Amino acid sequence: MTCPAILAIMIRGLRPLLRGSTYTGVLFAYAGALASLPLLPFALAPALAWRSAPEAARIVLVLLLWAVLTGSVGLARTTRRVLVVAARRLLRVPLPDPVAGRLRAGPAGGPATSAGAAPSGAGRWRTPLWLLVHVLLGWTGALVSGLLILLGLSLPGGRLGGQVELTLSGRALRVDGGWQSWVLGLGCLLLAAAGCAAVTGALRWTAPRLLGPSPAERLALAAERELLLAERNRLAHELHDSIGHTLTAATIQAAVAGELLAADPAAARAALRSIEESARAALEDLDHVLGVLREERPGTAPTRTLSDLPELLDRLRHAGAVLEPDLSGDLAQVPGTLSRAAYRILQEGLTNALRHGAGGPIEVRVAAGADGLELDVVNRTGAAPGHGPGAFPTTGHGLPGLAERVRLLHGEIDFGPAGPRHWRLAVRLPLRLPA
Repeated sequence: MTCPAILAIMIRGLRPLLRGSTYTGVLFAYAGALASLPLLPFALAPALAWRSAPEAARIVLVLLLWAVLTGSVGLARTTRRVLVVAARRLLRVPLPDPVAGRLRAGPAGGPATSAGAAPSGAGRWRTPLWLLVHVLLGWTGALVSGLLILLGLSLPGGRLGGQVELTLSGRALRVDGGWQSWVLGLGCLLLAAAGCAAVTGALRWTAPRLLGPSPAERLALAAERELLLAERNRLAHELHDSIGHTLTAATIQAAVAGELLAADPAAARAALRSIEESARAALEDLDHVLGVLREERPGTAPTRTLSDLPELLDRLRHAGAVLEPDLSGDLAQVPGTLSRAAYRILQEGLTNALRHGAGGPIEVRVAAGADGLELDVVNRTGAAPGHGPGAFPTTGHGLPGLAERVRLLHGEIDFGPAGPRHWRLAVRLPLRLPA
């Protein structure tokens, strides 16, 4: 083996000894050993009371009781949280937070909620086992490295006050105050550092296996991530429907107000008031969504339903749209979740009609029957008067988002040309979910 290869091996071997995380890991191990000391008197009490037993049996009894008491501390959920945080900071091990609660899907279209979860079965004993390994490595590392450091500091220069004789494989080595003492002292210090690295490495190897998530917890974490993604997608749909509609209507209303400002100031003021109302409603939606994204508790969640449909139609009329509504059935009896979804669907359909329609009347039909809810929005197609190409750029998320919303509600959706100059959005939602 060449000298550069030997040097590379030596550097690779010394590298762990030069890392600060190696020694913070040893401090973590020592802390575990010290933390077990308050339990020692409770383990000694039965052995002291059993004076007739052999000394070896009493020692074994103390160690067993000490191990049982130490492991029982790990059954507390708080213990695992503290150990995970400490292992992340001192061992530099990337451990996720313990699974303390799970998200549970709410009603269709509603937010997810949290449900408690606790480790069960074999996973319950992983933290107690980690504590036992932690304490054992801590005491072993403390005793061995402490002895080696003491020897490393005492051997050089004959500080022990005499000769030291070491026997290895039948060969005796006498160490006095000469250069051998300095070499042996340095070797003891290097062995102590290597022991620290070994203890830290053992803890790092063990921590993900005993403190990390169990297979059941990994499944729970994956389910939580899936629910969080679904919740964020739902909020994205809410933002797209409400904010997109408001900005579209406000843009058209601002253009109408600008055209009527000199000719009809009263109509211009009405358009500006409509912009103000639309912006206020959009701010409520935005505050709610941002509160959820920041994991805050929002003050009031917007709960617009089909009962708010007349207000939506009035705002669009102020924007200059010509609407032909046809509302039938008892809309107030539509279930809340379905009514909120239907409002958003109509809002998106009307927004698309304003953005991409060619003016003219927009037909809006809502029919609430005994078995289902039917929604239709029909508008003219072609070049919209007063709007150049690209005036309302499309994101491509509106119709796919509607289709996903309708699918989750077990409904049917159909959109596309209806004749040579019309576009139709048709949705049917069942009032009762299939069994």
